[in-house]
Amino acid sequence: MTRLRMHRERHLVQRIGWLRAAVLGANDGIVSTASLIVGVAAAASMREDVLIAGVAGLAAGAMSMAAGEYVSVSSQSDAEKADLARERVELSEHTELEREELAQIYVERGVDLDLARQVAWQLMQKDALTAHARDELGLSEIVAARPVQAAFASAVTFASGAALPLVAAWISPHEAIVPVVSAASLACLALLGAIGARAGGAPVFRAMVRVTFWGALALALTAGVGKIFGMAV
Repeated sequence: MTRLRMHRERHLVQRIGWLRAAVLGANDGIVSTASLIVGVAAAASMREDVLIAGVAGLAAGAMSMAAGEYVSVSSQSDAEKADLARERVELSEHTELEREELAQIYVERGVDLDLARQVAWQLMQKDALTAHARDELGLSEIVAARPVQAAFASAVTFASGAALPLVAAWISPHEAIVPVVSAASLACLALLGAIGARAGGAPVFRAMVRVTFWGALALALTAGVGKIFGMAV
């Protein structure tokens, strides 16, 4: 008789926590730093001013992304903990009602009432809070909020993304900073869009077009602003 081997499948949704923060951080790093460099360069600033602005944008942006992501995800985590605490009290005070509520959730999913009650009873015997967190509140280990992980991923990926246009500005001649940084940044954005789409199982071409379009728009706007203020000065 052939023995069935149990295996754990890894689904794309398991990547959603770090993938969202990583893609957002890298994308923002490229767009914001490249836009800053292009805007300053378009204002006819000195090469040193352009590079200093780029480095300052990298440092400030990385810390801002980390802080913002930490606060945002911490708020989500606090809400999840509050829901779990409330559910823990309800389970201790109204066990039978909570068991019936869980059974009704399974009935709505297509399970017969008698079987649903058996399943609810067995799951609550093992771990009542986990069963209700997963099936009533929609909380699980896969999508749980992790503030420190999200903050770290955002800071690192922002700095990594911001380093790309900064390096392009450093190696290019002063008079070619705007076109070189713009071209390099758009190419990196397209690559980032493809990688993010691939990792998340989304259409690659659509993601590339979307991220490149918004990056090009940001670069064009900041270049225009820099040019206008450069002429005014």
